[in-house]
Amino acid sequence: MANTRISLETSLGKMVIELFEAEAPITAANFLSYVKSGFYDGTIFHRIIPGFVVQGGGMLPGMKEKRGGSPIQNEAAKGPKNARGSLSMARTSDPDSATTQFFINLVDNRSLDSSGPRNPGYAVFAKVVEGMDVADAMAKVPTGMRPPHSDVPKEDIVLVKASVLA
Repeated sequence: MANTRISLETSLGKMVIELFEAEAPITAANFLSYVKSGFYDGTIFHRIIPGFVVQGGGMLPGMKEKRGGSPIQNEAAKGPKNARGSLSMARTSDPDSATTQFFINLVDNRSLDSSGPRNPGYAVFAKVVEGMDVADAMAKVPTGMRPPHSDVPKEDIVLVKASVLA
């Protein structure tokens, strides 16, 4: 069976991602449920670090937090690596704290891979299969401080609509 593909229509263009449903079943199902519910529609990419990641999925314009459901188990230990174009779940220092926020790796970020109990890593659950140039364009948007947040785009980059492709 083919992996589910999702369209991410942003204010800078469209990306298509493919979920890793066999490799990260909990994380992929979590992301898919938020897509199907419309949770991500209208959220912004609120953290941009050129040469590292673009992050979104949990803030509305004006940096208003949008709360999701319960945290999920971290599947980083058995999943794919944080390579350029892969999507991973953002989390706090608690490895099992991911809910809605995700990031797209702009480069290979091996330091984000699981390497044991002291470094539980960040769970990769999908990859960009079309439109990586859109993520690269996001990385070129000027950023600044919006206390307490840093690396915030000065102009909102909106995730207009996330939808499952047939």
